[in-house]
Amino acid sequence: MTQLKIAVAGAGIIGLAHIEVLQKSPRCTLSAIVDLSPGAVAIAARAGVPLYTSLEALLAASKPDGIILATPNHLHVPQALQCIAAGLPVLLEKPVAPTLAEGEQLVKVVEETGARLLIGHHRAHSPIMAKAKEVVDSGRLGKLVTVMGSAQFFKPDDYFAAGPWRTQPGGGPILINLIHEVHNLRMLCGEITAVQAFASNTTRGFAVEDTVAINLRFASGVLGSFMLSDTAACPRSWEQTSQENKAYTTYTDEDCYVIAGTDGSLSVPTMRLKTYPRPEDRSWWKEFESGVVGMVRDDPLKHQMHHFADVIEGQAPPLVSARDGLQNLRVTEAIAEAAKTGLVVPV
Repeated sequence: MTQLKIAVAGAGIIGLAHIEVLQKSPRCTLSAIVDLSPGAVAIAARAGVPLYTSLEALLAASKPDGIILATPNHLHVPQALQCIAAGLPVLLEKPVAPTLAEGEQLVKVVEETGARLLIGHHRAHSPIMAKAKEVVDSGRLGKLVTVMGSAQFFKPDDYFAAGPWRTQPGGGPILINLIHEVHNLRMLCGEITAVQAFASNTTRGFAVEDTVAINLRFASGVLGSFMLSDTAACPRSWEQTSQENKAYTTYTDEDCYVIAGTDGSLSVPTMRLKTYPRPEDRSWWKEFESGVVGMVRDDPLKHQMHHFADVIEGQAPPLVSARDGLQNLRVTEAIAEAAKTGLVVPV
């Protein structure tokens, strides 16, 4: 089988992760790296592929079968539009755009041209999320009522020393971390229609939030609460519970989501399931049947790459479309607005 040739633009942390996945992929191969930084020279040499300093140089030399854009946020839309104009399928890292206006511009072009654009919300490809969604969709929990979520972790001082912009507005966990959670919650509970939020910066005292309490209303009638903090010494975050990113210590007895319905509840990612055996047993005086939903844990970036190959070959539409990415950004910005104003903000 001929492997698809994939170029990676941006050899930072997430770009390197994509490069590693490509080097192990049975369907795709790394064909080139695009990066201006001096450090990219050694990275390309180790990978044994050509290095280009611009997309123009790459496209002038050869056209890959697809490209991954893992570049800074402000480049996402202009580079995606450039690749679409060249007829290249694109895997565009999240967020889809730095602003809603730019995101809407990109969605318009994608939908008018039929461009093959996959947004890199990699947790959408997680086997954990697929199994959780399967349980929810099966009706085993009954009618969904609530969801409780948590992304609490402690970012060390050197994180901020290496990027002082993270101490300023826009550098907090709302705009950096929460967008992943928004997509997961939309997958499990449907569209979010309104948000409330309280934000605090009293722990670190930076000019940006470090802790946020969030309320969510879903179109289905589900209500949600979410606790977000990058200064809490707590393991209840996706990274510290899912076992998907080996760079993080994992706590196998902790969860970051609990989805509850009229018949039972599911804790994610331990996949502990508690249900009443019969409708007439539904009472807080009665005992639940308890179990663990069977599943396989695996790297979502690997599954995302396999799906990108399907998108390139026209075998599947993007699991996370440009419009999906835009909606994640819209919810995240609504939460930031609610935290700033104290108002209920419709999405």
